Amino acid sequence: MHFRTKFPLVSCDLLNWFPGHMNKGMKQIQQKLNQIDCIIEVHDARIPLTGRNADFQHNVLGIKPHILVFNKSDLIEKRYENKIIDSLRHDSYGEQHILFTSCKKKNCKGLKRMLPLAQSLINNSGRFNRTAQKDFCIMIIGIPNVGKSSLINVLRNQNLSKKGATPVGAIAGVTRTVLNRIKICEEPSIYLLDTPGILLPNINDIEMGLRLALVASLHDHLVGEELIADYLLYLLNKQRNYRYVDVMGLQKPTDSIAATLIDNAVIFDKMIQTRLFNGTVVARPDVKTAAKYMLKCFRTGKLGKVLLDLDKITN
Repeated sequence: MHFRTKFPLVSCDLLNWFPGHMNKGMKQIQQKLNQIDCIIEVHDARIPLTGRNADFQHNVLGIKPHILVFNKSDLIEKRYENKIIDSLRHDSYGEQHILFTSCKKKNCKGLKRMLPLAQSLINNSGRFNRTAQKDFCIMIIGIPNVGKSSLINVLRNQNLSKKGATPVGAIAGVTRTVLNRIKICEEPSIYLLDTPGILLPNINDIEMGLRLALVASLHDHLVGEELIADYLLYLLNKQRNYRYVDVMGLQKPTDSIAATLIDNAVIFDKMIQTRLFNGTVVARPDVKTAAKYMLKCFRTGKLGKVLLDLDKITN
């Protein structure tokens, strides 16, 4: 079967979401730079080269020690990690300190390495105006829904045996302001600052926007569940990942999102009762619910471990 080689053009207006709290959050981050010793930038491992906020690199990073963390690494194949690192170290920013983490893995090596690496970087830096301070303060930054708050809660639980101190959620925009310092370690005394997820104000690259939408850094309802599911279908076919056939209850791979969603809705009885003008009640497939199901399957790993940026990493 022949599949699409390009995704149809869509309006960039659908892919731009920059509420007021993001603009406020960026200003707060810059204002608090003199209070911190290290910056941990968290990104989604499924889109390692897509969607990182360039404003962080221009306005926040470069002054303080910096660690780049790819969270949710359990949702990609481990064999891609070194290729991702090679690709990043060849770009104009030359990232040096890169970790892969999963908040769902109790013995995650990346999580165990994070604080020792941060301490080492801080101790080997000038610390500037914080030389006299005995405690360490680390700021967590990133785009929405990459797991910043979850990361803080896991680190706090591991080092202080305390439950989460900052709210988490499955949708973008749960953290809306720069919070007070959260203690995560006693010896040495280490504090973390959680920050709101901040996107670029304008997303002009359509595929970048759709990949951000796939990992829920953009709200589904703003872009449209059916459109996001269509892009997912396009990428899965492009990567020859046909696991969606069984998951969605299809007979064979398809390039039609309409057929995919309609068949899934019919097979699993996801129907909407609609009354016509003459009083007749008819049932039609609930394609929106089917699209939501498809996206949930991707985000929970039911469609396999999918690296959305597979076409961007160094071969």
